[in-house]
Amino acid sequence: MLLLAAGESWFNYPGLELWKFINLAIFTAAGIYVLRRPISQALLARRGAIQQELVAAKTEREQAQARVAEADLMLSKLDDEVRVVHEQARKEAEAERQRLAASTDRELEKLKQQAMREMETADKIARKELRQYLATRSVELARESVRSQMRPEDDTLLIKENIGELRRTTV
Repeated sequence: MLLLAAGESWFNYPGLELWKFINLAIFTAAGIYVLRRPISQALLARRGAIQQELVAAKTEREQAQARVAEADLMLSKLDDEVRVVHEQARKEAEAERQRLAASTDRELEKLKQQAMREMETADKIARKELRQYLATRSVELARESVRSQMRPEDDTLLIKENIGELRRTTV
């Protein structure tokens, strides 16, 4: 009995009663038995959902990587296109500069030729006016010289000669 008494005291130790452990074990076993199938199905469903999410995430990741690769390709093409546009703009600017230079040279040549023609025309007009002036002045000087040197007898002789010439031309 001593053993039994000693064993009973162990079972009834305050705060550590064996019946509480046995009750917990029975409750846990019943819970596992009853909830095993729904928990298993829920875990399987959760596992399937996680697998689907992993597959979807992998697909999205691959799509994102494809988009990144496409964006990188577009960026590399963009750099090439920018370089081509810059080169084309440089060539067009150079061609425009050359065209403007050629146009300016043509205009300058036209202006030079026009100026030369105007100077030649002005020279001809000035020479003509100078000749007319000199001729007029020479005639005036000659008249004055003749008038100053002419005597009344010379005047009479000239008048007679002119009258004689007029008679010959009218007959």
